[in-house]
Amino acid sequence: MAGCCHDDCCSSSKGSELNSPRWRRALWIALAINTGMFLAEIVAGVAAGSASLQADAIDFLGDSANYAISLGVAGMALTWRARAALLKGWSLGLLGVAVLASTAWHAVAGTLPTAETMGIVGILALFANGGVALMLYRFRTGDANMRSVWICSRNDAIGNLAVLAAAAGVFGTGTGWPDLIVATIMAALGVSGGWQIVSRARAELREPKLTNAAATR
Repeated sequence: MAGCCHDDCCSSSKGSELNSPRWRRALWIALAINTGMFLAEIVAGVAAGSASLQADAIDFLGDSANYAISLGVAGMALTWRARAALLKGWSLGLLGVAVLASTAWHAVAGTLPTAETMGIVGILALFANGGVALMLYRFRTGDANMRSVWICSRNDAIGNLAVLAAAAGVFGTGTGWPDLIVATIMAALGVSGGWQIVSRARAELREPKLTNAAATR
């Protein structure tokens, strides 16, 4: 899960990238990959009874919406991009809360996930998110909207490594606790990432107001 946002988009060179073909192409590729992985992981997560895989699947769904919104506001004024980032930040935080609720249910139910399925799907997800993160690395210092995309991709790759660790833990201990622990950590990453995006977006929404106030003095 993860989370998804941060600084610096003041230079003209950065501004020219906001609606560039390269930025849009990267978003379309990321959208296709994340949508496909959401479908694959949600099926595998339910079949394997894995809270961490289901958490990762929900994260892929959130990222798909993230990329779709970013495509919609690419090239728009900073205020609209910041509003989109604000929406994504709150959505990411809510997804994190949903994952926590799902994890609690698995803990009460005493679900024992299938470690082999977790491992195989976790490796596929790691390759998918690692590739997307590398592709979006150059945009990591953009505005809140660009930054949100980068944070999502980075946290996703970290989350996939955690899923693989959970698979190994489930296989080694024969219990579902490693899976539940990783799912909780991923949910916390989602809530934290969402807060980062919201904070940066709020700062960007205040900037025009501060500029206007200074101009009237």
